[in-house]
Formats: sequence, C-alpha cells, structure tokens
Amino acid sequence: MSANGSGEPETKKAKCNVPEGVLLGIGNPLLDISATVDEAFLKKYELDANNQILAEDKHKPMFQDLVDNYKVDYIPGGATQNTIRVASWINNVPKMASFFGCIAKDNFGDILKTKMEEFGVHVDYRYDEKEPTGTCAVAVTGKDRSLVANLAAANCYKKDHLVQPKNWAMVEKAAIFYCAGFHLTVAPDAMLALAEHAKENNKIFSMNLSAPFLSQFFKDPQMKVLPYCDYVFGNETEAAVFAKEQNFGTEDLKEIALKIAALPKENDKRPRVAIITQGEKATLVAQGGKVHEFPVIPIKDDDVVDTNGAGDAFVGGFLAQLAQDKSLEECIRCAHFAANYIIQRNGITMEGTCSYE
Repeated sequence: MSANGSGEPETKKAKCNVPEGVLLGIGNPLLDISATVDEAFLKKYELDANNQILAEDKHKPMFQDLVDNYKVDYIPGGATQNTIRVASWINNVPKMASFFGCIAKDNFGDILKTKMEEFGVHVDYRYDEKEPTGTCAVAVTGKDRSLVANLAAANCYKKDHLVQPKNWAMVEKAAIFYCAGFHLTVAPDAMLALAEHAKENNKIFSMNLSAPFLSQFFKDPQMKVLPYCDYVFGNETEAAVFAKEQNFGTEDLKEIALKIAALPKENDKRPRVAIITQGEKATLVAQGGKVHEFPVIPIKDDDVVDTNGAGDAFVGGFLAQLAQDKSLEECIRCAHFAANYIIQRNGITMEGTCSYE
C-alpha cells in the first residue's frame, strides 16, 4: 500500500536516466482472477498443481466457480505485461516501456489500461469487437499455482496493429524487445516482425520459453523466432522439455543452457545468452561456451506467499537493468531481487516506490 493508501505506485522523481520508450513488449494482456483453492478443485478441473495451460471447454466453468465459491483477487496480468510493468516499477521512469496487445472495450479492459498507465507504461491496445478482455484463473495451492488462461480478446492481436505508423514509431524508438513465448499462439508474425527489426538495427530481442506446451505444440513458430533471440529465458521444467523436443540428448541443465545459447543466431554481433532459473537453486547463465551460476536470494519457506509470476518478475528485473546498459551480473542481481519480492506477495503486486539500489 502506498503512503496515501491507494495501493498504487506513488509518483516520484525518476530514479535513473533511461530513455523514454527504450523497452517494448507485445503479448497477451489478461486480467488474473486469483484464489487459494484445495486439491478437490484441481481434481475437478483436471489441473496440475504447478502448470500453465490454455483453457479448454472443460475449464470454462472454473472462472465463475472461483468467483462464486472462493475469495478472489483481480490483478492485471499476462506474462509479457507483467514483465513490462515490473521493469517500469523498478526504474520508475514514465513511459520508459511500451506494451501492445489486444483487449475489449469493457470493464476488465478499462481496468487493465488504467493499471498499466498508473505504472507509467505506454500502452496502445488493439480493441476487439467480438471477444471480451482475456482472463487467467490462478488456482493457488500452498506454494504452487496452476494457471488457466482464457485468452478471448488477447487471442485476437494482429500484426496490422503493430505496423500502424504510430505504433511502429514506438518500435523504431525502442532498443530492447521482449515477448513471452505465449504470444506464439496468437501472432507469431508480429513477434517475427519485431525480431527482424531488431536484427536489422542491431537491437536486442529476447523471448521466454514460458511453458512446456509451447515447445511441444508450437515448435515451428518458436524455432522461427528463436534464431533472432539475444536472450532466452526459461525455468528448469521449460528448458528440460525444450531440450527433449529439440533432441538435445541430455537432461543436464547446464548442457541444455549451453546448447540453447549455441543454437543458430541471425545477429552475429553479440552472442546469445541463455538463462535458466531453478526456483531456490542457483540461476544458470550460458554465454560464449561457458555456464555461470548465480545463487538466488535466500528466503524462508514461511515467507513465500505466492510463486505466481516469479518468472515474469525475474525478467522484469533483468530488463530494467539491461535498459540502463548494466552488466550481466547486475541484470541477474536485479532479476533475483524482483523475483524474491514478488513471491512474498499475492500475485504481481508492487507497493509504493521500488527500493532496489
């Protein structure tokens, strides 16, 4: 909660000298409907305790089930939007970051736009006339979370929106691009347009593996975009599935990180960096044929409230420092700070002005 009791970030003097519009992301903007549930709820909807999936017909009733039978929190979400919001909060520079996605002109859409702008993010949404604003059920059990996304309008983003002159002007202004892998299910051509622009102008393009199902069922678009990636993020589960699908022939995460970093790359002016998080274990960073381990910030089990969004926050912290042209070590340090902060809160919620130094 901020000093004025609003729960929103307070307006303060900018913390760092970061250019306006330096960071840009496209993704699937969702409103998270988060609640602590029991094992019976997971069994009812055939959910794993710690997974991320797209809603099928059998999952559709669960959204109302959560609202009717559990204490829910409504939190602006969607992986890329989370990351952009965290980066903006950390650097505290108005409009340093931009975000594109698709919502509807409805109440949930209004909430998303307002919340993002309160965090100083420049947003330009495409508005779909048929589908409602997307939602994501967050079923929390203990330290685990099961995410079920009903993309709705978020599934309707089009490359045509990205290349509109006013939006492409923001692309040209940006130096760093980030897309969670989830957008591969929506507008991979838009991701590719950003990636190609980054290559042609020697800018930074980064992507997250995001969820195992993407490496399994969206392999073709994933592997069209990956050669343009300067940074690839993922957790241990996502990396293991990616390695299996790519026939790496190893389950060793250090070797997997090295192999991801060594995959063919379009822009040969900088080596790819592969970053694999492992929860409480050290983060693995592969670059230039070497793997470095970075210990995470220790935390007591009792202090962990909700791991939902820890990965999104990690990337947000990383990109906040990258936008300042900080070292890889400093980017990881801030990434660990952001993830550590978020897992001590319910969902991707931030309080007041960021204390990171």
